[in-house]
Order: sequence, then structure tokens, then C-alpha cells
Amino acid sequence: MATETLEEFYKNKFDWLPDNLQQNIGHFNVFRIEDCIGPNAKPVTYSRRSFYKVSLMRGDNIIHYADKSITLSGTSLMFFSPHVPYTFEHMSDDRTGFFCIFTEAFFTERFRGGLSELPMFALGAKPVYALNDDQDRYVTGLFTKMLDEISSDYDFKYDLIRNYVTEMAYYALKTQPSENVYKHADAKSRITSVFTELLERQFPIENPAQRFSLRSANDFAQQLSVHVNHLNRAIRETTGRTTTDHIADRLLSEAKSLLKHTDWNISEIGYCLGFEEPTHFNNFFKKQTQLTPSSFRNV
Repeated sequence: MATETLEEFYKNKFDWLPDNLQQNIGHFNVFRIEDCIGPNAKPVTYSRRSFYKVSLMRGDNIIHYADKSITLSGTSLMFFSPHVPYTFEHMSDDRTGFFCIFTEAFFTERFRGGLSELPMFALGAKPVYALNDDQDRYVTGLFTKMLDEISSDYDFKYDLIRNYVTEMAYYALKTQPSENVYKHADAKSRITSVFTELLERQFPIENPAQRFSLRSANDFAQQLSVHVNHLNRAIRETTGRTTTDHIADRLLSEAKSLLKHTDWNISEIGYCLGFEEPTHFNNFFKKQTQLTPSSFRNV
């Protein structure tokens, strides 16, 4: 599973590239969903993107986000970061709305700590806000202003657009605070949810130099600022399985994908998955599958 770049987004969606596609100085664009639907439109694949996305979508849809599936009905405002893979299933034909895409660099001057300062882009946050008719009209007005500005010659149009995106984010928090909409049953459920997303954010492995760094329950406990026994107990009670089981399953899934879909050698795959020695990777893989990595690749 690769990460979709801005270049791939434009080529897949429109078969053209904008002249100002320079990620180092920031990129922004905004669209009507209706303008992006056609007989040759390609389906949205389940993957990460190298850019942020905010969507206003109407109708019945299912969003697959990290390890979760969320059923949507009516109007939904959604916020996606480059850290989490996602895709959509459209359950109705009346697809209308808007979306905008932008890079981290587009907001660098406004948010010194990065876009993760916004709660909907933080670790463990949920991306979807349901809107009523009045809220739909308000957010539609913001997207319409962005469309007007993006096609204007105004020297400070991107400053205005940044303000519109920021206003949209805070409007979502004001109308439907995520801690109320996505309230977990208890603290253990929340810990499990954040652990799962933190685990998923380390994948996919996209080159042999990338390494899976959080490999143990202790690693995750330190990252989440909880005692390892508390983490293990929360995950066991909410899922019926151990922290180590979840980590091993995700490692095995990624190992199988890399063996089948890359030409990296076994040592490279083992190393990027956090195994210092090829024999350690071989032993892990064989214990889980009863096959060696080489045998699995050749099946």
C-alpha cells in the first residue's frame, strides 16, 4: 500500500498537473465533488496521502479510516491527515459537496507546531462531523468563498483561504465537539483506540530505509504515557487479545505484503520491520505461518 502523492492525485483524478505544484512552498486547491465525477473517474484507493484533505460530502457513504469503518448519512464534514490511510464507499448516486487539499507547508506560518495542533488532526482523533441543514449551508459558504478566491488575482488570496480553512475546523469543533460525538465507553476503550491508530500509523513500509520503531508493549506505553501493565490490561479487556498479539499480527501482515509486492531481499524486509538479524525475522515468520519468508514468497 503506497502513499498517494499530489502528482498522482492530479493525474488520477484529472490527468493534468497544476503549474504551482511546489510542495516545499505549500500547495492548496479546492473542488466541487460534482466536477470530479465522470465515466473515467478512478476509484479512491485505501492508502495514505502526502497531503491533508477536508471534505463536505452529502448522501450515504462508508468511510474506511485506519482500522475503522464509519457509516455516514446526510451531510458530513471530514478531516484527513497524511498519517492515516482511508477510502470511501459511495452508497448513493447523489454525490454532491466540496473538498480541498493542502500540504503541511501551506499552514507552516500559521501553526508553529504543525497542523496537529488542530484537534481533528491529532493522534487518536476522529475525522467526521455530522452537519444539519443550517451547518451545511454555513460550511458550503466557506467552500464557495475558497472557490471564488482560488480563481481570483487577489495578492493575498491564500491568506484568506487559510483563514477559511481554519474557521471551518473551529466551526466543526464548536458545533459538534469530537469528545462528545466520539465518546468512548471508558478509558480502556480509548487507550485501545489510540494504541491501534498509533500502531497503524507506522505502516505501510515504503522503502527499505524506513523502520518499524514501536515494536513492544513498553514502546507503546511510553508513547501513550501509561504504565505498560495498564496498557496490556486495557487491550486485553477490550479486545480479548494481548498487546503483543496485535503487534505481531500487524507485523506479519506487512511482512506478507512486502514479500509479495516488492523485490526487496529477505534481510531488507526483516530490517525495516525491526529485526536486527535475518534469523530473527525468519524465526518470527515461521512461528506465525509455518513457512519461511522465502517459501512464502515463492508459493
